Amino acid sequence: MPPSRHHVQHLTVHGHQRAFVQVGQGPVLLLLHGLGCDHTTWSPVIDGLAEHYTVIAPDLLGHGLSDKPRADYSVGGYANGVRDLLTVLGIDKVTVVGHSFGGGVAMQFAYQFPERTERMILVASGGLGPEVTPAIRAITTPGFQQAMGLLTLPGVRHVGTAGLRTLAALPTAATRDLGEVADIYDSFKDPRARAAIRHVVSAVVDWKGQIVTMADRAYLTEAMPMCVVWGRDDLVIPVRHARNAAALAPKARVEIIARSGHFPHKDHPERFVEVVHDFVRDTRPATYSRARWRRLLKNGPTSPAGSVAQVVPLAAADAGA
Repeated sequence: MPPSRHHVQHLTVHGHQRAFVQVGQGPVLLLLHGLGCDHTTWSPVIDGLAEHYTVIAPDLLGHGLSDKPRADYSVGGYANGVRDLLTVLGIDKVTVVGHSFGGGVAMQFAYQFPERTERMILVASGGLGPEVTPAIRAITTPGFQQAMGLLTLPGVRHVGTAGLRTLAALPTAATRDLGEVADIYDSFKDPRARAAIRHVVSAVVDWKGQIVTMADRAYLTEAMPMCVVWGRDDLVIPVRHARNAAALAPKARVEIIARSGHFPHKDHPERFVEVVHDFVRDTRPATYSRARWRRLLKNGPTSPAGSVAQVVPLAAADAGA
């Protein structure tokens, strides 16, 4: 992955080293990266967010500079690991921001630990529909480890990553995200990283697509402010999943960013910071009530009739800014 622009710290939790960046002061934003990425995916927005917040951006276990053991790589396991890291850091409550697979972890964290979650921001998130790019489904197929071992041999890998980055420079929506794909491809040179990623994907994706979904628990977001951010040209997880979020959680705010792919925080970092800041500023942090949580669980989902999600297109981006 690209060199970090920020000081990386390390803590050992449950015998495994966890890498993370901590920058800024104020209310805490927890930034959770996507599959095969690390904290550097947030580099374009960390400094802007740190002007108002304490930003915690970890490398999830099996990614980046964190250890890559044979371990629990389920979304529940990741939520537990994030909780434990925050506990060691002395942080009680956060607004959790999750990108792609990290969005699934963010949803699980909010579900498992509502008393520690003030808000939830999902960025091109998994868990909002079954569709996913075939490239991710391929990771679960037999022979992935062996094939990727050959494709990441030094000469082959260098040619492959150079080709992907060349395509990423083309002015087309179809190739916009290939620079990030090149970084992920390069990280697969480490067999421990390949094994970890395969465990992660196997836990959330099968041949039909995504397994893990928030659909059956979306009604719980009634007790928690939620914002969904998506790139209109996302080819990894379709932008229509943002509309799924609006249907599942009618009180959520939905932001669709034009001329943006699967990484809207990298395509339009200044606007992304503005969206996050506006959302945090305009919403009250959730206050956990065991009685209310019990009531929601007991009553289950109710019809969203009469409720409409606040869908906010980014006018500046649409206008060519």
